[in-house]
Amino acid sequence: MPKTPYFPITVFYDGACIVCSAEIEQYRHQDRAERLLLVDISTPDFNPESYNISLSAFMYELHVIDSRGDVYTGVEAFWAIWQAFPASTLYGLLGTLITLPIINPLARLGYRGFARIRKYLPKKKFDCANGSCRIGKKS
Repeated sequence: MPKTPYFPITVFYDGACIVCSAEIEQYRHQDRAERLLLVDISTPDFNPESYNISLSAFMYELHVIDSRGDVYTGVEAFWAIWQAFPASTLYGLLGTLITLPIINPLARLGYRGFARIRKYLPKKKFDCANGSCRIGKKS
């Protein structure tokens, strides 16, 4: 796993994706220390060029950028998010488990499969163009 991220970290998620936004909502709800800054990449005002990452790359897999500018993608992005939570929590435990030699390759394989099918998952029924896909109060 990469170096421990510097907080706060920016989490880029697809607010139009039902699965993605539900997961991010769980993190937002548990983030009492406000270590996660959430950015919905499905809104028209999202500008991927300011991060030197293409929109298609953002849409393909989860991205996290820490306050020092380090980029985490896919399984490493989840690991970075889970570092925001105490080790005694479920997310803290997941952050430890994902680093284990047997679990990490399986997680990477599973995430690659999910990333490939994610675009076919149901989208939220309301129009995200007006920013209504955004969750919570952080953005």
